[in-house]
Amino acid sequence: MLDLRIDFENVVDAAQVAAQLALKSWNQGSPPNAEIWEKAPGNPVCAIDLAVDEMLKKSLSGICPQAAWLSEETVDNSERQCASLVWMVDPIDGTRDYVRGRDGWCISIALVADNMPVFAVMVAPTRDQLWVAYYGGGATCNGVKLSAGNRTELSGARVPTDALPQIDKDLVIVDKPNSIAMRMTMLACDKADLVATIRWGHEWDIAAAYLVASEAGATVTNALGESMRFNKPDPRDFGMVAAVPGIHSAAVERLRERATALGHM
Repeated sequence: MLDLRIDFENVVDAAQVAAQLALKSWNQGSPPNAEIWEKAPGNPVCAIDLAVDEMLKKSLSGICPQAAWLSEETVDNSERQCASLVWMVDPIDGTRDYVRGRDGWCISIALVADNMPVFAVMVAPTRDQLWVAYYGGGATCNGVKLSAGNRTELSGARVPTDALPQIDKDLVIVDKPNSIAMRMTMLACDKADLVATIRWGHEWDIAAAYLVASEAGATVTNALGESMRFNKPDPRDFGMVAAVPGIHSAAVERLRERATALGHM
């Protein structure tokens, strides 16, 4: 494990404080007690996103001042590309669930060193869940060590989604939080076997969950099965396939034609 000389317990504490700030304005089954608007059609943002982002930037920069910053709610600074350490933060991943009063949202924090996540903490306060992962040190949820499942057949795999196309009707639908990061932790908790997207997504969405899932034994790549690296000049990847190891290759092959048709290649 890398010797980063950072007190990661302080990072966990900062994440939990930020989660409590978000929780204060969340209303179960109703809009939050905070202003809501759209950054783009269908892409909501809440004043609490910004407040949590500001709180975390202050606290995390105090814990590790040498780390650069990349988050969903902060204007990107190209200087981060020269940094060996970068905080990657989604202050509220799953904002759609947050503004609808649903519980499928979380605070997501990763520390990236030399292009790979080395520490991650995620907090879902409405579900009383706390995930922590260290590079080479495993992943836990509420202190319990996590291990992904051992499924070897794609047919029958559990997928957190709202609906499946006809071609994928052999898969099994399970509960889907809006947060993509939380869906990925379902692999680590052996509550899902496959999570996949075939669209462009940002690094801050998945950096923390990437480490949680990977340290629990899952395999995570882009939509074409290629390895991921973080803190790229354009901090995005085309799609994501996270799966238990025994079905990952089959899942990539099933999605390859659809991914290609969307213009990636």
